[in-house]
Amino acid sequence: MSLNHVRPWRDIYRRKSRQIMVGNVPVGGDAPIAVQTMTNTLTTDVAATVAQVQAAAEAGADIVRVSVPDEASSKALKEIVRESPVPIVADIHFHYRRGIEAAEAGAACLRINPGNIGDKKRVKEVIAAARDHNCSIRIGVNAGSLEKHLLEKYAEPCPEAMVESGLEHIRILEDNDFHNFKISVKASDVFLSAAAYQGIAEATDAPIHLGITEAGGLVSGTIKSAIGLGNLLWMGIGDTIRVSLSADPVEEVKVGYEILKSLGLRHRGVNIISCPSCARQGFDVIKTVEALEHRLEHIKTPMSLSIIGCVVNGPGEALMTDVGFTGGGAGSGMVYLAGKASHKMSNDQMIDHIVEEVEKKAAELEAVSAAAE
Repeated sequence: MSLNHVRPWRDIYRRKSRQIMVGNVPVGGDAPIAVQTMTNTLTTDVAATVAQVQAAAEAGADIVRVSVPDEASSKALKEIVRESPVPIVADIHFHYRRGIEAAEAGAACLRINPGNIGDKKRVKEVIAAARDHNCSIRIGVNAGSLEKHLLEKYAEPCPEAMVESGLEHIRILEDNDFHNFKISVKASDVFLSAAAYQGIAEATDAPIHLGITEAGGLVSGTIKSAIGLGNLLWMGIGDTIRVSLSADPVEEVKVGYEILKSLGLRHRGVNIISCPSCARQGFDVIKTVEALEHRLEHIKTPMSLSIIGCVVNGPGEALMTDVGFTGGGAGSGMVYLAGKASHKMSNDQMIDHIVEEVEKKAAELEAVSAAAE
């Protein structure tokens, strides 16, 4: 059994939401918080898009969104859905025909604002297509594209305007007896997003898709998303997340999991606990961690690894991890297994040795999990 014990003072009590299905992935209720990303290839380039979807799925993405801006993309979507290992969300803006085509092509969900796709007749047609093809809908409110009447009412994008927009779109779906939907209220501003999400969480029991939109590059966007999403998740808000980065979609998935892992909400792969290093280090901590992150990417089993440069904090951290290595002297350090000092290992051989120990522990944990099932 992994040493990642849950303690009462670390518990997060998630908001009670109803559950919907996005393809075969449950969203809301007591389902695990799903991790999403979005492709950035041309949808009409089926091979490139499928390759990106598969890479994201391999990194752990539960759901992948694909933009469908034109009829050619709708046609390509059918093949993408057929080859995808995970449910596909079709990103639709304004044109109601794209929504119908995407549902017919097998999309598991439509990202659409029903109030922005035309008159009531057209809205009914999209909803009918979603219902007929067992396709859910995500209402996607964005601070940058609020309705004109709300901007006139509130003068600027604000939490109240975003919540009102979301509720207006919800009302359209519910008036058509459609309840298979989730909702997001995204902004690039952390404070605006957080306040809007708190408001919509109080106003509906629909599952909530979390995101800080247009968060930025890999470093800045990761920090902004960790602050915004982390605080909302800590409050129990959020049933599925997407980290929006100007980076490879695989990086979005990785950051999403790291946010969830840091809060104990979901575990996948090796959680490396490492020191920032200092003059006391008995080996090059930074290069070692970089190498191990790369070498251990294939491990999907949840487990923990501590890499600490010296004996000040090393033994204490190793007590709480599945595998650990603490720097010592004379070119070697101590290997810890299941929280206990096990044996010494030379620094020049430790990376290969740690990889072997992690793989061995992962296999043991997988066997225990399989036996329990």
